[in-house]
Amino acid sequence: MYLYPVLMIALIALTIFCAAMSLVFAALMNHPENSVHRVARFWGNACLFTSGVRVRVVGMDHVPWGLPVIFMSNHQGNYDIFTLLGRIPAQFRWIAKKEVFAIPLLGPAMRKAGYICIDRQNRGKAIKSMDEAAGKIREGKSVMTFPEGTRSPDGTIGPFKKGSFYLAIQSGVPVVPITILGSWEIMKKRKWNILPGTITIVIDKPIDVKEYSLENREDLIDRTRRVITENYRKYKREGGTASH
Repeated sequence: MYLYPVLMIALIALTIFCAAMSLVFAALMNHPENSVHRVARFWGNACLFTSGVRVRVVGMDHVPWGLPVIFMSNHQGNYDIFTLLGRIPAQFRWIAKKEVFAIPLLGPAMRKAGYICIDRQNRGKAIKSMDEAAGKIREGKSVMTFPEGTRSPDGTIGPFKKGSFYLAIQSGVPVVPITILGSWEIMKKRKWNILPGTITIVIDKPIDVKEYSLENREDLIDRTRRVITENYRKYKREGGTASH
């Protein structure tokens, strides 16, 4: 286990530095979103390196480069964000809960990157956020979501919420399922100790949503969750989890 106070100071310093740089880029450029997202990618990779976390990526060839998609990933722990930012080399926009946007420096930097704030307690505002995300997709940007809505408390994959699938069907772009293994062991939900190890991310083939509608949205939810869950079980059996 890392010397926790030293590591946390380093991660906080990295976060402050990268958030400040994002705001500087945003102030100097007319269309800063892509540049700010590149800073976010640097932040993700830097946090992984500083924490001694290695990442194995399987299926990068399944990402349809140059086309907007909706990435959907299971949510194991805090290091999922660093991993997906650092290792998915595409321009995408996060859909994140409003509480994250309230964090000083980080929240404003996320807004400058074009990330989308969702208020889960207010259905009207949540629908508005999905419309905003659809606008990003029409601009050619991909979107990254955690359909579980929150981190897993025990490392298992929970039920998927409907909002991301509403967005997929309404926008008509493919869903790219992503499975994350190992990040739960590195930093568990509501725990503060960090264990260096290996995270595996498995990117599966895009799912065409054209055969789905809002009426049979549950079928798309079940299909996406099944792909993510099957990859989780397969790679967990093969040892694709964190090693301490």
